[in-house]
Amino acid sequence: MHFTYDEVGATRQQGYCPPGFHSLHVRSRIGEGEAVFQAASEAVLTWEMHRAMGVGIEATSPRAAPDVDVTVTLAGLIKAPCRVVWTVEEHRRTGWAYGTLTGHPECGEESFMVDRTGDGTVWLTVSAFSKAAKWYARAAGPATRGLQHAYARRCGTVLRKLCGGEDAG
Repeated sequence: MHFTYDEVGATRQQGYCPPGFHSLHVRSRIGEGEAVFQAASEAVLTWEMHRAMGVGIEATSPRAAPDVDVTVTLAGLIKAPCRVVWTVEEHRRTGWAYGTLTGHPECGEESFMVDRTGDGTVWLTVSAFSKAAKWYARAAGPATRGLQHAYARRCGTVLRKLCGGEDAG
């Protein structure tokens, strides 16, 4: 399968959105401290956060890495094939991005980045650029974008619970 867009890897550039695409940027506070950062990083890199959200994940590796193929299944019906395009594992930043492949209902790229700021606060940032690729995604119009924002916010909520962050209840 092939990528369905030209700007592969562009989510590395914070705030970049190619012409004709819609952008998404949702930042959620996960908690504080090194233990929360390590737990959040591991949950994001091993698909645990996604699985805890109730989406199906089939990946060619147990851990995110460049060129790993991932199929996300939504509601047991919609299959969304993707490929990891970049990863980062640094002292205060961990994450990855995947791009859409042929057959995905959307066209674009999405990143999941955990970072620990200087004061020890741990954040999850979900960033994306996308546009509809399938007829049903086009027909849903703005509702599709609303669902994407809700999904990104839910990522933060689920990750906070997985890591025992405050307000986890």
